[in-house]
Amino acid sequence: MTTGATKAISRFPVPELQQLPDDIREKILAVQEKAGFVPNVFLTLAHRPDEFRAFFAYHDALMLKQTGSLSKADREMIVTATSARNNCLYCVVAHGAILRIYSKNPLVADQVAVNHLKADITPRECAMLDFAIKVCVDSQNVGDEDYVELKKHGFDNEDVWDIAAITAFFGLSNRMANVISMRPNDEFFLMGRVPRA
Repeated sequence: MTTGATKAISRFPVPELQQLPDDIREKILAVQEKAGFVPNVFLTLAHRPDEFRAFFAYHDALMLKQTGSLSKADREMIVTATSARNNCLYCVVAHGAILRIYSKNPLVADQVAVNHLKADITPRECAMLDFAIKVCVDSQNVGDEDYVELKKHGFDNEDVWDIAAITAFFGLSNRMANVISMRPNDEFFLMGRVPRA
């Protein structure tokens, strides 16, 4: 049986850590220290250092934001649901793992990745994902009625921007991950599924 450890993580060259500019190497080592492993997205995108910096600056601005009503779990739920619509294995697996951890719910990531309308989520979360999916696949038809529906669930205009921006940013990420055949780390598959000992 072939495991992920023996397969390439990208169709493109993956630089060695010691070859990387200091700032990128330091960011990767900090992630490794916190997570216990290096998510493959950091290694594969380091192929182009300037784009790596831009990607993670925008990623962090969206996903680590401290204002607005979206929780960390909400943000990961948006990524998981819309990445599934874009058939992005890497982002569904990686962000699904993070969603399970933030939500403390081992079932929710699989549910929203397959069909958020059947998932055990709140009406607020469902409205958020309805809108995110519309942005993902039908953004030209976003209109006033979408804002009205989101406001019924307590979202303001800044939240609407955040939902759309997360969806749009990960649309880019999904497409690049698919094009380069970015492989999810094996560690992600089990994260958040069973309680820690």
